[in-house]
Amino acid sequence: MSSQKVLYLEKPKGSFVVSDAPVLKPGPGQLSVKVISVALNPLDWKIQASDFFVTKYPAILGTDLAGEVTEIGEGVQGFSRGDKVFFLGFPSNDLAGFQQYTLIPADIVGKIPSNIDFDEAATIPLAFTTAAIGLMASTNAGLDPNFELKRKYTGQAAVVYGGSTSIGQQAIQILRLLGYSKIITGASAQHTDFLKSLGATDVIDRGQVPTEKFAETARKMAGGPIKIVFNSVMDGGKSTAACLDTLDEGGVVADVDPDSAGDVGNGKKRSAIFGSSHTPENREFARKYWKVLPKLIQEGAIVPNRVEKVPNGLAGIAGGLQKLKSNQVSGVKLVANPQDTS
Repeated sequence: MSSQKVLYLEKPKGSFVVSDAPVLKPGPGQLSVKVISVALNPLDWKIQASDFFVTKYPAILGTDLAGEVTEIGEGVQGFSRGDKVFFLGFPSNDLAGFQQYTLIPADIVGKIPSNIDFDEAATIPLAFTTAAIGLMASTNAGLDPNFELKRKYTGQAAVVYGGSTSIGQQAIQILRLLGYSKIITGASAQHTDFLKSLGATDVIDRGQVPTEKFAETARKMAGGPIKIVFNSVMDGGKSTAACLDTLDEGGVVADVDPDSAGDVGNGKKRSAIFGSSHTPENREFARKYWKVLPKLIQEGAIVPNRVEKVPNGLAGIAGGLQKLKSNQVSGVKLVANPQDTS
């Protein structure tokens, strides 16, 4: 097959349009993958709405992918045609997910374990990458820069703001793996039981506790100092402020807000997370966790998001992104199947 269906963002702040494009051949060190499932993320609609990050149009977006290996580039070992894989793409037309075939460097790919399907696998890469880099990598909070997963934080408390988000769910699971005895998060009450099944010990009902009271409530629950807070929400700085108020002296807020960085007084720090396995500063760490992540999933130590299917393949993605933009999605991940595009 020499051509495929793709979903183009036509121009800056433009519309999404299904079109045709060539299927690219893998270069040295790359795999070509038939995209079976692609998850939707807020990043996708934010790029469309604000024209950032992408420099060349028409552009293909989509970064959470799962599929089957179709071709193997020169020098790649450990993969065969037909292997079921999942990985974090990149919003460039050769590496993105809103298309039927894509490319990916083979050193940052995982094989899908037998206990999850393509849709579930597609919910994991961006959320896990962002949470792992934010909490563990030396470029951010540095809790476990060698990805050893030793339970060295027993007896300590950690906080995740926005626990029901895809990233928040992964942050809770990582903190559990690192041994934290208290993992406090905030979410709608309907997600309480699910978040506790992931490892949260306490869930603050955001319907009852406003943002400005979050820190006070979390500190009472912690029963001791809080040196790590993970913020999975971008809301104009309100959540960042709440996280900083929650933090004790000498602690760090790992924050998805790109404007959060540096010392803020009292020894407190904000660390802005760039959740990508493709950047030079993250690549070495990414290689470590992609080797281990499939085993963690197989063992049930890391579980995927719950899935809500987006109909009509690539043609349904624009509607799904509108749901995300309108805050009509909670506790689940929207997943589309590009091969269903007519």
